[in-house]
Amino acid sequence: MIKITKPPDPGAIVVVDFPGVTGIKRRPAVIVSSPLYHRERRDVILGIITSQVASATAASDYLLQDWKAAGLHRPSAFRAFLVTLPRSAITLRLGQLSEADWQAVRERVKVALA
Repeated sequence: MIKITKPPDPGAIVVVDFPGVTGIKRRPAVIVSSPLYHRERRDVILGIITSQVASATAASDYLLQDWKAAGLHRPSAFRAFLVTLPRSAITLRLGQLSEADWQAVRERVKVALA
C-alpha cells in the first residue's frame, strides 16, 4: 500500500480493498466525501465502481459515460454501496470522473440516502 498524505479530490477514482457482502475484494472506487470532510477527518467515504454494468440497474446506480478518461479499463458503473475507510486503505489513484459523470454520481448518492 502507498501512504496517502494529501486527501484525494471528490470524484477521484482510486483502488482499495473494498469490504463487501461476500468478503474483501481489491477494486476501483470513487471518493464521495467532501473537502470539508477531509479537513476534519482522516478517512474517506467511497462508492463502489463495478464492471458488471448489466446488473447496475437500480435507481442509485449510474453507468459511467467517460470511464476511459477516468482511468478505468472497461465499461463501468457507480453503485451507491458506500463505505468509510482510512486514507491509508487507498492503494492507487487511477484518475478522475468527468464533471458530467461526477454530477450524476452525486445525484445517485442523494437518491440512496434519506
